[in-house]
Amino acid sequence: MSREGVYRSFLRPLLFMLDPEAAHNLAMHFLASISTRPILLRSLRRFQPPPNPVTLFGVKFPNRVGLAAGFDKNGVALPAWAAMGFGFVEIGTVTARPQPGNPKPRIFRYPRQQALINRLGFNNDGADVVANRLRRWQERDLWPEVPVGINIGKSKTAELEHATADYLHSFRRLQRFADYIVLNVSSPNTPGLRSLQEAESLDMLLRGIQEENRMQKPILVKIAPDLSPDSFDDVVNVCGAHNVAAIIAANTTLDHGAIASDADQAGGLSGAPLREKSTRAIRTIVANSAIPVIGCGGIM
Repeated sequence: MSREGVYRSFLRPLLFMLDPEAAHNLAMHFLASISTRPILLRSLRRFQPPPNPVTLFGVKFPNRVGLAAGFDKNGVALPAWAAMGFGFVEIGTVTARPQPGNPKPRIFRYPRQQALINRLGFNNDGADVVANRLRRWQERDLWPEVPVGINIGKSKTAELEHATADYLHSFRRLQRFADYIVLNVSSPNTPGLRSLQEAESLDMLLRGIQEENRMQKPILVKIAPDLSPDSFDDVVNVCGAHNVAAIIAANTTLDHGAIASDADQAGGLSGAPLREKSTRAIRTIVANSAIPVIGCGGIM
């Protein structure tokens, strides 16, 4: 039986017997354990995909498929992701202050729709703890051989008028470990965060980050798929004015039309129902800008 057959016939049904967040935590515990054992990492490398390199904003990626932010929020399994064949790894979202996220349950499966709704709320260890963890990976000579992006967001307790200072704390602590930095201004699960996509707010945030960017790290912006055409234009124009290296399109959607109302939950929808929206977002950006795009969402 193929590896995919083993997954679909055995592993997936077992994981689906667990609560979604419990299954996620189990997977993270397993991969974190492997990450500290070079012998086990070598066994994972047997499944590396053929090389298909691409260079973007000065960073060479061994292939075009990376792990998006949201799975390894705290950078606890960096070596395992590279060993599994990902062309890059994006950790986070990391906030300046540690935070537990929203109350549980906060992840909901919809197998028939091939979808999830989550309202995790940027649960993470905080920028200071994550920075120390990344430093230890380097000191132990276990740093992955693929590019590492770090996705940062606003702490829930930070007022919107202090958002730039909040992002800057994370940026200062984490930039030296990153091949690129992503500004997440599009999660639907932190109150008010999406307002940072508005032209004036995004302009202020990007100006503050670029003024602090003495290491000249590529700065990326992750956007929502729910923007109006005019808002897409505003985001692209502001990103162009501040030399943004790429736009990630897109985050989860608040359009829950694929989910029956009696089964719906608050949060961001991801999975197959997002494919059309995220693809439309990519087309819109590409048609109106030369800024590179990293596609995210609805990839099955």
